[in-house]
Amino acid sequence: MTINEESRLPPGQREIDYFPRFGLTQFASRFPADANTVRLRVSIGDRADVEVGQQLERIPRVEQRCDFHCVTTWTRRDLSWSGVLFSDFYRQLVQPLTRTSKEATFVILRAQDGARTSLPLEDLLATDVLLADQLFGVPLSIEHGAPLRLIAPAHYGYKSIKHLNRIEFLSSDANYRPYGFRFMVHPRARVALEERGQWLPGWMLRYLYRPLIGPTIRAFDKAMKFSDHAAKI
Repeated sequence: MTINEESRLPPGQREIDYFPRFGLTQFASRFPADANTVRLRVSIGDRADVEVGQQLERIPRVEQRCDFHCVTTWTRRDLSWSGVLFSDFYRQLVQPLTRTSKEATFVILRAQDGARTSLPLEDLLATDVLLADQLFGVPLSIEHGAPLRLIAPAHYGYKSIKHLNRIEFLSSDANYRPYGFRFMVHPRARVALEERGQWLPGWMLRYLYRPLIGPTIRAFDKAMKFSDHAAKI
């Protein structure tokens, strides 16, 4: 792994030259039950709960090149994703489900491996947020979120959840509980504002997170090497 600290990177970020499998270490040995078939359920409060995975094929596809910024301070530049815009997905598949969908302002995103994250709906409707199923023109691998993941370039990577299979639209975040320690999870996690977590300044969290990069990469690599998925590659 090489590191480059060019000034055009966001505050506190360092470039690396490959794209590791990464996340909270308790997910290193968790894998999706089905990495080949897109299954996506949508719920809106307690009024709708429907499967829309196959309907994603009706939405025009887009390709997008963007950088990926991990909250632990590493950045992988110029990744090429393809999929559908979240805003198109929302307007074409979600809004028709209920006439009161405008009440939704808060979104929970859940994954096959049990992970979850959240964002305000207004952030997800930005023009660069994708439901992605390909990276560099080929289907997503297990390492990078197969079969479907979110890509939200303006936010730290923990918002771009892998193995996405459920999206919940709610009127508030009152009952939501994030994974991990609260100080590590920001409601929006915008890279430009260095919103790495809560209560502590982003620049301070850099020094907490950076020593974790190497051990975390090794933990995920080891889990992948000894998993059943590795034998199928």
